[in-house]
Amino acid sequence: MEVAVLGGGAAGFFAAISCKEYHPNAKVVLYEKSQKMLAKVKVSGGGRCNVTHACFTVSQLVKNYPRGEKFLRKSFEIFNTNDTIKWFEARGVKLKTEADGRMFPVTDNSQTIIDCLVNEVEKLGVFIKSDSAINRIEKNESGFLLKFSENNSKQVDKVIIATGGSPKPEGFQWLKDLGHNIETPVPSLFTFNIPNNDITSLMGVAVENATVWIEKTKLKQTGALLITHWGLSGPAVLKLSAWGARILNELNYNFKAHVNWLGELNEEEARTKIAEEITNSNLKKISNTRPFEIPNRLWLYLLKKSGITEETRWAELKKENRNRLANYLINHEFEVKGKTTFKEEFVTCGGVSLNDINPLTMQSKVCPGMYFAGEVLDIDGITGGFNFQAAWTTGFIAGKLIPADKS
Repeated sequence: MEVAVLGGGAAGFFAAISCKEYHPNAKVVLYEKSQKMLAKVKVSGGGRCNVTHACFTVSQLVKNYPRGEKFLRKSFEIFNTNDTIKWFEARGVKLKTEADGRMFPVTDNSQTIIDCLVNEVEKLGVFIKSDSAINRIEKNESGFLLKFSENNSKQVDKVIIATGGSPKPEGFQWLKDLGHNIETPVPSLFTFNIPNNDITSLMGVAVENATVWIEKTKLKQTGALLITHWGLSGPAVLKLSAWGARILNELNYNFKAHVNWLGELNEEEARTKIAEEITNSNLKKISNTRPFEIPNRLWLYLLKKSGITEETRWAELKKENRNRLANYLINHEFEVKGKTTFKEEFVTCGGVSLNDINPLTMQSKVCPGMYFAGEVLDIDGITGGFNFQAAWTTGFIAGKLIPADKS
């Protein structure tokens, strides 16, 4: 049996390894259209590789997938976070958990993960062919004919598709030609651009616990928020962009975002704290005492926005300025115009419809003998290692459960 794995990313490598491990007599060839293998693994987590997330029950794990929750519930029963940790540790790669639940190799270096996967492929005898872009696949009685060019084709028995997401529907046309339904791809995991807003002068300032919501929608997330030179980023915004991927696309990325810098504190609670500070610190300068756990640079910025000078003492705070400050703290409005996506870490919402795939085997229901893994499927997770976990899981299942019905 000869199996072709298309795509040299995390899902492709894991599928090839799984296939060769469980079907040692099969010839497994991994094809990658470029010369770059495991490119996303390399840049993930700022070059540290966010391998997975410390979420150890299937019921909790699936809640982190805007697309694919029901589908993955069955798949995670076969291979989940616990299995990922065991898999890497059995090959000498120990993982550590950070405060927010993200898991990284203890080396804090993505090359550790790359080396592990490459070493495993070499040890098992998986063949790798780079610069091998597939133009078309034809299904025939013997399996599949891979067409690289008009004069270059290859007959194989089984195919695992792990080619990743595509920003345009045309990128999935070759799979649509084989009978698959395609959910229109749109970006997921992106940051919010707020051009010409003076808050960008605070670039680099991070708030540990802020709540962000989108006006006229039900979209709302709480978490860390980062101010950048183009706008708003950080886990709270990235999670919001994942859950709202299709809604925000329909709005053409022009909408009003509101920020509660105090997390889940409401306006009444904020006003009470301000009143207490007026009583307890009445002769102190407002700029020197912060009743809220927010960065000093942000505090000074919000005071200025509220018309309060740094020399003002708490006892001198006027009612109108107090109201303005409370409003900025709890309900700071931003006009979002556009998004920024980190190209190397591009994640799409959309892809091959999950209705066409068996979650227990990853085999196509419309094209038997063809299996799928990774972001080519209409599966995407929020930030924090969940997309890699989906890649490991679907890759493992696709490779393992290919039936060895041909020698």
